[in-house]
Amino acid sequence: MKKGDEMTLSELIEEGVICFLEADSRDAALKKLIDALADSGEIVDKENFFEAIIKREKIVSTGIGMGVAIPHAKLPIFNRFFLAVGLQKAKEGINWDALDGAPVRLIFMIGGPANQQTDYLKILSRLTAAIKDEDRRKKLLNTQSKEDVVALFEGC
Repeated sequence: MKKGDEMTLSELIEEGVICFLEADSRDAALKKLIDALADSGEIVDKENFFEAIIKREKIVSTGIGMGVAIPHAKLPIFNRFFLAVGLQKAKEGINWDALDGAPVRLIFMIGGPANQQTDYLKILSRLTAAIKDEDRRKKLLNTQSKEDVVALFEGC
């Protein structure tokens, strides 16, 4: 995202990666999303990005509650923001040490430039506002296609 050229959440999601997961742990889910980002050409150094995500998780869990996690890392190697969405299909969810103790089923992984904190906070704010909508979260868990996921964030 360039200054003055803000992408909407739906555009970030549409350009990003969407994975329907069956992961048995936080790290397995993170690695599947990172693999998908690498396959899409969004990231090159999977290990470096994974380590940055885990380093952030050790500070405080990105499991924000409501069955949602927002793992993120900002690194100097990135020149724009990107998003990967993971939808955990197993109803029991993933133990993420979330703030409310609830297992996670919706994962929104954000990556981007280390020097664009304002843009990052705008993306995080829009994402948080969108996922506070309980109806949207329920619909996300029942979606079967990338197009449905993108449609649920139209206008965000």
